[in-house]
Amino acid sequence: MSLEIQQLTVHQFGSFVELLNALADYEELDRPDADAVERLRRDAFEDRPRFEAVLAMEDNHAVGYAIYFETYSSFLAKPTMYLEDVFVLESHRSRGIGSALFEHVRQQALQRGCGRMEWQVLEWNTLARDFYHHRNAEWMKQWLPYRLTL
Repeated sequence: MSLEIQQLTVHQFGSFVELLNALADYEELDRPDADAVERLRRDAFEDRPRFEAVLAMEDNHAVGYAIYFETYSSFLAKPTMYLEDVFVLESHRSRGIGSALFEHVRQQALQRGCGRMEWQVLEWNTLARDFYHHRNAEWMKQWLPYRLTL
């Protein structure tokens, strides 16, 4: 089986949504509704996209994805690469696909001159936490995530 990391295209958008739905099921969340899916499509492919996404393709089938975008660090005076999602179908895990997706985003961050990469992990997701610890990622215990839903 050959693995290829590809930028998301309009043609592959349906496969991307299927993977998003699989992540929602895994995290026991509601799947994106039709309006959210349409916003995702628009935001991915507008002139100035709000996020970027890549698909992990194995034998022309999407088996994983990553969503990422840049934020900015005022103290580093450099962009920060924010990794929103990295997900691999359960049937394809433990084969290096998550590592390939993570490494792709890390390389993008390096190429763009980012000073760091950041992401969040659900507390109960020990599989993901172990994955990141194995890559020498630091758990930022002193920072507490807050959210204001608009």
